[in-house]
This record gives sequence, structure tokens and C-alpha cells, in this order.
Amino acid sequence: MEYRQLGASGLKVPALSLGTGTFGGRGPLFGAWGDTDARAARRLVDIALDAGITMFDSADVYSDGASEEVLGEAIKGRRDQVILSTKAALPMGDGPGDWGTSRARLIKVTDDALRRLGTDHLDLFQLHAFDASTPVEEVLGTLDQLVRAGKIRYTGVSNFSGWQLMKSLAAADRHGLPRYAAHQVYYSLVGRDYEHELMPLGLDQGVGAVVWSPLGWGRLTGKIRRGQPLPAGSRLHETASFGPPVEDEALFRVVDALDGIAEETGRTVPQVALNWLLQRPTVSSVIVGARNEEQLRQNIGALGWSLTPEQTARLDAASARHAPYPYFPYQRQEGFARLNPAPVDVTPPVAA
Repeated sequence: MEYRQLGASGLKVPALSLGTGTFGGRGPLFGAWGDTDARAARRLVDIALDAGITMFDSADVYSDGASEEVLGEAIKGRRDQVILSTKAALPMGDGPGDWGTSRARLIKVTDDALRRLGTDHLDLFQLHAFDASTPVEEVLGTLDQLVRAGKIRYTGVSNFSGWQLMKSLAAADRHGLPRYAAHQVYYSLVGRDYEHELMPLGLDQGVGAVVWSPLGWGRLTGKIRRGQPLPAGSRLHETASFGPPVEDEALFRVVDALDGIAEETGRTVPQVALNWLLQRPTVSSVIVGARNEEQLRQNIGALGWSLTPEQTARLDAASARHAPYPYFPYQRQEGFARLNPAPVDVTPPVAA
């Protein structure tokens, strides 16, 4: 297993992490994802640890806390072997104190997560969304208190916009508070918006990407093909409306490229898609999910080999999209590019 620095922090994380959205199985979204119980979860943790996957990611909203509870059962007796990552901020009820990142709620949700996970500290705690109703200084100050109390080791965010993350980092610097080391983001071959602003920000500010839904919300499994109906067992029947949208033609163009490279390499479509992500700038860890042992072993097969530059270029071209304003001039116009050299290779936009 390859271990990478989490952004500019001292925490080393595995290139692949195991997500636990399939643990618990409560509610319309997470019930469709999976219903892994503690016994099955323990087996998945066994396989992950054998492969060097030591980071396990959860959130309080996953199955209304059941995901954390199942994960806690699965790691009993081996807490020192794992990196526990979880998230909070999204609503857990209808009351005024059931959502957000106020001081009172951050203290409560941290204690709740520790209880459910059966541990005395979280290795990585991330804000699941930006709370515009709470001053960033209050959020950062509370997280600093939790770090000093030994309940949290490192902090991060998830699903922040560029200005929200930069405002938080600037406030941390201004007040001498711990900076966010991680940004848990959606990034895939059918969802490359991360590259326009958040990736350059991560490079500049030392924030590592922890990637969620690297297979495009289950679309890059190799089972969805042009001209064929959605497979009967696909979770997209129940969950498509919850996740990031993808136009059919854009999806099939990427799948066609993945099919060709999978045949050349003797790898599966998901393994090729994951390997492409593992080569991208700022990516510290890619979170993979699994409803069973076979899926987990397949995902582990994304490690230990690399796409060629030519294969990477083909995937880049197949997945390219027009950048939104104000980013498209930096793709198209020499003067803009000269004034602001891109920190990563800019893929030419596809034809309109």
C-alpha cells in the first residue's frame, strides 16, 4: 500500500480508504446503498487491513449513526491499527440544535461519534458542509479546543466551495488556529469540477483531497453501457436523484474509453477509473465502498500498477468538459494562461 501525506499535515494516509456508507442500512438512501452488519463489516475490515487500507471513513448521517456504530464494532480490539475518519454538520433532526457547526453542536456531535465508534479520539474529523449561520472563528476555535482536549487529531471539511474554504484557512492563520488538512470532495472521470478551483486551492494551501464517489455515484462500475437499460440490480434506480448528475452522452463517452483501456491492461473498468484518480494532483486518498468482499477486492486491484501517459491522455480527453466562467478563458486564451500559469495540466475542452 502506498501512503501519502494528508495535505501539508504530518498525517500519513493510505492511497485507498474504505467508506462505510453501506454499513447500517437505514433510510431511503443508505438502505439502498447496503445493509452491512457488524459481522460482515468485520470481514471487510479484515480484508482492508490485510491490503494496507487502514483509513475508514464514516459520518453521523450515514444510516442515522448506525454506520459509525457498525464500524465501531468491526474495529474492536484493533483501534491502534486504524485511522478513523468521520463527518458531521448535516441535519440529524428537526430541532434548531440538530444541524450546523455551532460550538454547542460540535462538542455534542464529537462526543456522540466517539461513543458510537467506541473510541476516545477521532484521527480525522471533517465538517460535512459549510454552516453560513456560524462564524468561522467560532467553528475553528471550538475545533481547536477539541484538538487540545485530545478528542480530535486532525480536522478537515467536505463539500466546501473555494471561498468558504479559503475564508476558513485565512481565519485559522489570522488567529493561530489549526488549519484544515483535508477536503473530502466529489471527483471522478464524470465529475471533474474539482479541478477548476478547489484543486489549485489545495495545491496552493496544502489541503489534501479525500475523494468520495470516485466511480461517479456508481456509474463507472462497468455495468452501464450505451444502448442498454440500467441493470436491474443498480442502486441508481433508487439513489440517482441524491447524487451528482451526469449527462448520458458524457457518461458513455467515458465508458467507451474505459472499456478500451480495460481491455488493453487486463483490468476492470472500475480499476482503471480509480487508477486515473490516484495519479491526479492533491489526491491524498480515494474512498472506495463495498457491499461485499468481491467488490472490495476488485477495488483493491486499482493499486500496484499505473496507466501509461497515453492512456491517461485518452481518459483526459474523453472526460473533458467546458470550464465554467471565470475559468474558461484560462483554458482558451494565451494571455490569461500566461498571466496565471495553471498548477495542473489543463485539458482542452470538448467541442460544444
